[in-house]
Amino acid sequence: MIVIPAIDLKDGRCVRLRQGQMEDETVYSNDPPGLAQQWESQGAQLLHVVDLNGAVDGEPRNQRGIEAILKAVRIPVHVGGGIRDLPTIENYFSAGAARVVLGTAVFENLKLLEDACTRFPGRVIAGVDAKNGKLAIRGWTEIMDQEASEFVTRFKGLPLHAVIYTDISHDGMLTGPNLEGLRRMAGCPVPLIASGGITRVEDLRQIRALGAMLIGAIVGKALYEGLMDLRAAMAAVA
Repeated sequence: MIVIPAIDLKDGRCVRLRQGQMEDETVYSNDPPGLAQQWESQGAQLLHVVDLNGAVDGEPRNQRGIEAILKAVRIPVHVGGGIRDLPTIENYFSAGAARVVLGTAVFENLKLLEDACTRFPGRVIAGVDAKNGKLAIRGWTEIMDQEASEFVTRFKGLPLHAVIYTDISHDGMLTGPNLEGLRRMAGCPVPLIASGGITRVEDLRQIRALGAMLIGAIVGKALYEGLMDLRAAMAAVA
């Protein structure tokens, strides 16, 4: 299982939100490319970069900052937030992204996901966000009346790289992951990457114990607050 540092961009800065609330932010850096290099120097194998403004607005808002990150590091980078059409996907791949994450677009336009997977097999990730098990879209501003664990069954047969499952009630709270929510996602037909609330190395061990389908865990605030050491975390679940 891979430990993946998160870089969330809002208004050009690296921030962390509490439970996805755009107005409840903590700024950790005004130099996202430098921060990306920091994680790379500590041994990160992969980075997860999200355009928070783009996720809410439905189109890229921090593209320049993301492109600067892509140029600053040699390790693979996942890019998400505000990606709602094929041209945007193509632009990010052209800029050097290893994979793109489709979130709201997956719920609103399943054909886009199918087309993207056909054109870029193995390079597309579906971002499935949930609150109390229900799907959350548009930068977590809308909660849908549909269970996330049921929704992911639609992905069967698609050449997705993975599904990122984020429990937004735990995100940024340093309370530990929603292990029960991850267990409910066990029927997902593609590999899973866990996100939201991961605070301790023990959290990572518990996620890994859920099975081989859990291929990664995204960690944000715990790294930025110094509650988790990246090298130690990677060694613990290698």
